[in-house]
Amino acid sequence: MPKKVDHEARRQEISEALWRIAGSRGLDGTSLRDVAAEAGISLGRLQHYFRTRDEMLLFALQHINRLAAGRIRERIAALAEEPTPREVLRACLSGMLPLDEKSRIGLLVGAAYYARAVHDEALRAEAKNGIPPLRTFFADQLRLAADRGELPPERATEDEAMLLISMTEGLATYVLLDVHGPETALRLLDLHLENLFGAERAVGCGVERAVGGGAVRTARGGADRAAEVGGGRGAEAPASSGRAAP
Repeated sequence: MPKKVDHEARRQEISEALWRIAGSRGLDGTSLRDVAAEAGISLGRLQHYFRTRDEMLLFALQHINRLAAGRIRERIAALAEEPTPREVLRACLSGMLPLDEKSRIGLLVGAAYYARAVHDEALRAEAKNGIPPLRTFFADQLRLAADRGELPPERATEDEAMLLISMTEGLATYVLLDVHGPETALRLLDLHLENLFGAERAVGCGVERAVGGGAVRTARGGADRAAEVGGGRGAEAPASSGRAAP
């Protein structure tokens, strides 16, 4: 009997060959023949899975976004049973930083896609599609934090969520350019979250948070409220904008 071929797995293998090329020399001028050679297959076999270069590029970007979404969900699942909004946000945002070699390569691939997406409508649409749901997800976490008394209500907005995304992507870009290292990027992310949420210190059986120049007391039972509203383990993070590791 003929051997059954997992077409999806083969398409993913071809995508990974494309990522290796993108990570080392970018996507400009990369042909189907180049990718076939990198994947160790014939051009005819590659065209069995992707008829055109544009079809291959789009699939590879969609695949990288799916992997990014899965990694963010894993980071959230690894948190405490009922993570706070701040913990959820940190897990997501730190997942967007190149903290190891694998994620660094992934960001290089993403940068190669961004450079091409500026002039490619299909790639640009795919790269943009992940941003609105990510912004909404972050804004929901900020609103939940405000409901719990952990954040000034005026900071719980979609604009603030977009600033978090933009800041983190800027920190990631500067790691790629060797302006600073991964440790500095993570430290600056934590510094921004501290400035946003305020410094915490235990007071009695609750927590006192310096927020917006004042202090707000929240009971330990606030975690139950977070779970009820939807900020617990069951929250599913959407895909990022493509700037994540394969």
